[in-house]
Amino acid sequence: MGNLTVAVLGAIDFSGGIGKKGTSTDITLYDIKKGEDTVTLIEPTRYPERLAPLFYACALSTKAIVVVNELNATFGEQLVMLQCSGIKSGYFVLRNYIPKEKIEPLIKGTPIEGFEFLNDDTNVLREKLLAEASQVKSVEGQTFGTVPVDHAFNVKGIGVVILGVVVNGTVKKHAKLKALPGQQVTEVRSIQKHDDDFEEASTGDRVGFALKNVEINAVERGVILTNDPTIKTSDKLQINASLVKYWQSPIKAGMVMHIGHWTQFVTAKVEAASESKGLRKITLTLTLDKPLVYSPGDQAVLMYLEGPKLRVAGTIELS
Repeated sequence: MGNLTVAVLGAIDFSGGIGKKGTSTDITLYDIKKGEDTVTLIEPTRYPERLAPLFYACALSTKAIVVVNELNATFGEQLVMLQCSGIKSGYFVLRNYIPKEKIEPLIKGTPIEGFEFLNDDTNVLREKLLAEASQVKSVEGQTFGTVPVDHAFNVKGIGVVILGVVVNGTVKKHAKLKALPGQQVTEVRSIQKHDDDFEEASTGDRVGFALKNVEINAVERGVILTNDPTIKTSDKLQINASLVKYWQSPIKAGMVMHIGHWTQFVTAKVEAASESKGLRKITLTLTLDKPLVYSPGDQAVLMYLEGPKLRVAGTIELS
């Protein structure tokens, strides 16, 4: 069973022509299923008025579809978020007679340079996505696993249910998981993948967990469920940041930034900032309003919500 998670940007409800609509909040999920192969589409419903939904859609995905209606600042911000989120594979769907020659100079030399240009045909897209999902192979049998929560519900007769994507490792039924950055431990009562029951879920799987011994407010979006002993938490960071080439404003002490990692969108005050060696490299000391949960070596997205045109500043290295 292969699962592919795809961010769909640029046209709200575009995914409705490809898959079946599911959970909808500030991001909206759509599902495609054919045999044992599944695709999850994620649209940032509340973007561009809010930046967080765009981050969540990209952070949860390994691929993207970008519908291009016009070339404007919003389109540019989407391209920058894709690059900072590490998405390297996807499609451009061009509308309003926009030629690909207008797009190619904007992505040349970037991680998204290899995106394919497609006609506006949802049937073709659906089949391409399902074909790619069929090639995804889960790495099963690992000891530990990590699932960032993106939605949580109380379900009558079941209890607390969370939705998320396994970002690494394997989680088995009855596994005991910490709900970080808190101290609570919960047990996985059952595992579903696209409404089917399973004994375990592995990297890349879109899952629903029914949980035991936990209240819903302890597993809201941004909570990380894990039994991986290498996972770290910290509310103060001294890190190296790489700024995107389009970022013009200097980052100074006293600024309030945001860090995006997995499903976390954390406020961070800049305590100190200094230039580092290399082009557009700086060292930052940040104090966070709540602890950030991460694996050493991860990359996170650095954002500034007061940016006049571009709100995505760059990336940071977590150690």
